[in-house]
Amino acid sequence: MLFAFYTLSILSLAWGRHVLSPITIPIHVLPRVESSKASSSAPASTISAKVPAASGVSAEASAPEPVSGITPVSISSDRQTYYALLKIGPVDLRVALDTGSSDLWITGSTCTTRTCAAVPRYPLNYASATFGVVNDNQTVFSAQYADGTAVSGFVAREAVQMANLTVPDLAFGVVTNSNLTMLDDVSGILGLGFPRLSTIPSSVVNATPFFPSLAQQGVLDYPLFGLSLTNNESGSLSLGAIDSSVVANVSKIGWNKVVEFSPLVGANGNSSSYLHWVTPLAGFAVNGSGVSPLPSYPKVTGNSSLAMFDVGNSGIYGPYQDVERLFQQINGARLVDDDSGQWAIPCDTVVPLSFTFGQQNYTLQPEDYFIGPAAGNPEVCLTWPRALPPTPDGIDWHFGVPFLRTVYSVFSYGIDSKEAPRIGFYALNNASQIVEASDVSAFLSSVKATVATTLPNSLLSTPTFPTPSYSFNASVHAPTGGILSSALATNTYSAIFGQKDNVIVTNLPLISPGPTTTAILVTNAEGIVSTSFENIPTPTLGTPPGWNSGSGPRVVCTTVLLWLGPSLFTLLDTIL
Repeated sequence: MLFAFYTLSILSLAWGRHVLSPITIPIHVLPRVESSKASSSAPASTISAKVPAASGVSAEASAPEPVSGITPVSISSDRQTYYALLKIGPVDLRVALDTGSSDLWITGSTCTTRTCAAVPRYPLNYASATFGVVNDNQTVFSAQYADGTAVSGFVAREAVQMANLTVPDLAFGVVTNSNLTMLDDVSGILGLGFPRLSTIPSSVVNATPFFPSLAQQGVLDYPLFGLSLTNNESGSLSLGAIDSSVVANVSKIGWNKVVEFSPLVGANGNSSSYLHWVTPLAGFAVNGSGVSPLPSYPKVTGNSSLAMFDVGNSGIYGPYQDVERLFQQINGARLVDDDSGQWAIPCDTVVPLSFTFGQQNYTLQPEDYFIGPAAGNPEVCLTWPRALPPTPDGIDWHFGVPFLRTVYSVFSYGIDSKEAPRIGFYALNNASQIVEASDVSAFLSSVKATVATTLPNSLLSTPTFPTPSYSFNASVHAPTGGILSSALATNTYSAIFGQKDNVIVTNLPLISPGPTTTAILVTNAEGIVSTSFENIPTPTLGTPPGWNSGSGPRVVCTTVLLWLGPSLFTLLDTIL
């Protein structure tokens, strides 16, 4: 879920290098409004994968074997989001990744607001051969955020390729009006969540989102995707396999079953299904001293505290009843903003935080959870997690990029009638590492960034909030790790996880990133061969190859040669 944000005068800490940029902070989380779309829809037309062709047979014409793909992932200049490159029709564009939504939306060329004009846009006047019109462009697409920003437009279809995997006729949102600011030439959002999150109207048939389409048609080596998030451009999104350049030992991945959600109160249906990438949080600890979470809705969640994992979220957020007890274990910690749930701690704090999912602990060191030192008092640092009031979806904890950067995360989609969805974490931090005060001081000195904020002169008391009514139908059973007969990946897959609770997996498919440079062999006049290396060129964003955006709709010319006796005539057929 992309949180709604407001911007403070805050300078972010760039782990590993010095970048001064605003940091955005969520105001609050809106309950996700469930669309009337059924939990699954019929799959789109056959998906293609670029695979080696048999002799005399084209790769596009032959039925593709299961494959996997991998694409680079970069961090945004404001350090808040991650983006990747995809091709939509003939156009290359950057999209922000979001595991808290499921739709793809792209800024269209007819959107002329200030925020739209600042980014590359899909050229609607190009007349792409693979573009498909839905309901004469009258089916509305929209997304709203709690800070008042919104995007709107219409639903269309287009061939969408990421890495070497293509989904033809994918239903997506063409944005024609927006006040949402996107940085780094990012033109839209690619949702990687479950189809139930889709906001595309149910009247649009065959509207399965991008990744579920790959999983439901069995195109992938296995129905999962993996995320490596770094502080530069060296991250990756792998589809169908795990990045072997990051994960040295697959058996060390800890796997957690995903929680189902019942229908919304007042909605039709009497069965639960998968909605968010959510799993129970077993516990958390400060410097090894454990604390049990206190769920906001213990009766409906089986006394489990639910945690959501979202690459579209720039922070870590928990309920006041948990966050307060966490900071009670850190000397000098105090609440400094009861509106945003912000705590501050001494900047020489060296204690690790850890969170337990399943049977494994995952550790955050100060350089992971620090936001930055206060400008007015550089001895005090603002820190994650922040506290939030209870929300009616029952999700207490939200783990965004500060946590996800410390692990390689795997999102396994599940298999119809065979296997539940799971979230896997491969720890990248050394849990036994001892951090000294000098290490933290050196780290803060290296980034040289402070948070422009004014600390209160008196201690603030922790606020209390009423618990809102639960949004979902609590009379419908919603288990953790239930096996569904539909809406997951096709059951032609052989289940690797099965129905076991605690499983160690060693045979997942692997993939490694492709080269970023190409070798060029040069032979001089004397016959001496030398090798030089050049970076693989970055495609031009928003412009089809060979097309001039000022020329209007493309003109396709075909020349037909007719042999009429001794004379050769040329017939020029111009297609507008």
